[in-house]
Formats: sequence, C-alpha cells, structure tokens
Amino acid sequence: PFGHAGERALDEVCPGGFKHNVQSIRTVDILEKGGFGLNLTMETRDGILNHQTSSMPQTLEGKIVRLSDKIAYIHHDMDDAIRGNILTEADVPKEIGEVIGYTTKDRLDHLIHDIVNASFEKDDIIMSPDVEKAMLNMRQFMFERVYQNPVAKAEEHKAEALVKTLFEYYVIHKDKMPMEFLNLIDAGEKVERVVCDFIGAMTDHFAIAQYEEIFIPKSWHG
Repeated sequence: PFGHAGERALDEVCPGGFKHNVQSIRTVDILEKGGFGLNLTMETRDGILNHQTSSMPQTLEGKIVRLSDKIAYIHHDMDDAIRGNILTEADVPKEIGEVIGYTTKDRLDHLIHDIVNASFEKDDIIMSPDVEKAMLNMRQFMFERVYQNPVAKAEEHKAEALVKTLFEYYVIHKDKMPMEFLNLIDAGEKVERVVCDFIGAMTDHFAIAQYEEIFIPKSWHG
C-alpha cells in the first residue's frame, strides 16, 4: 500500500528488508495458491524481478514490461498529481511537451509508437534517443514537482507511520491475519516476515480501513 512510501516503511521493519520486485517473486513462488506458488518459467520470473529502471531483463518480453512499467507509473502519478491540484498539464516543461506531448493521451500515444518504431527489426526493445531523453526528463520533473513536493511528502510520512503501526499490531496479534498467512507461520516462516507479506498485499484503501477498524474509536450514543 501507498507505493514507494509503503515500501520504504516495510523495508525498515521487515527482517531482510522489503523490495517490491523481490516481494513479487516471493508472491508468485511462495504465497500464491495457498503456499504452493505458480510454477512460472525462469523467463517470466526474470521479467518480474528486473522490471525496474535500475535493472535489465534478459528477454524481449521482459524489456517491454520494464518500459511499460516506467511509462505507466509516471503517468499514473501525473494523473494523481493533477487530481490533487499539485500539477496541471500546463506545468509540463516545453522541452518535454514538444517532443512527447502536453497531455497524458498524447504522451502515451507517442511513447508507445516510438518504442514500436525504434525496435522494429532489432533484437532489442528500445526508444529513440530524443524520446528516451524526454521521458527521463519527465521522470526528473515528477521527482522535483511531485515526489519531493512538501504536500505530497507530508502525506507520505502519514502513510509510512500507518504501515509501521499496522506492522507492530499484527506482530503482536498475528491471529488477526487470514488463515493463509497463519499457515505460513505454522510452516516455519518468521512472524515478522509473514506480517510484511500480509501488509504488502494490501491496497491503500484496505490498509486505511484496517487502521481505522483497529485504532479509531467508533462513535456511539449514550
């Protein structure tokens, strides 16, 4: 829950740390199907593990996923920032807009078609140099104006505190977790690790709902 803020919080409290790509492999190898995993191919697992900007998958399919992930999260966060009145489309710098567009629709269309055209008849999945530079500039723009924005950062601190509080609660009250997670503990997994699995699988809304149910008193009439 809560994207990178939730990941940072879990990374601080979880034994051995918590990285979302590594957790994704744990999910498909161990947590799915009641602890039996999904028996995925090496190539699929490699694509999941190495979808981040800092990594490079071994297959063409994995490289498509890596670029798709980057394009998707930048524009998902852009849409969130617009809804939160942190940004407007007009704030996109001219040097970016003139290359890949000034609206989410135009940018997605341009980026996707550029990957197709630049990769055609090549044994690789790539962008043209000017479009890749514009996308990296867009990512940097988002870091400066959104990810490091004081309003957004204030909400991140709340999210991190909520995740850590849930972690502390479920370590003590592990019986409050669903049976599938209790079975992992019975099978020898450490409680703290399984609590991270449980919280890591939550959505924002579910994590907030759990917090409210546990810690926020219900109103009543005397």
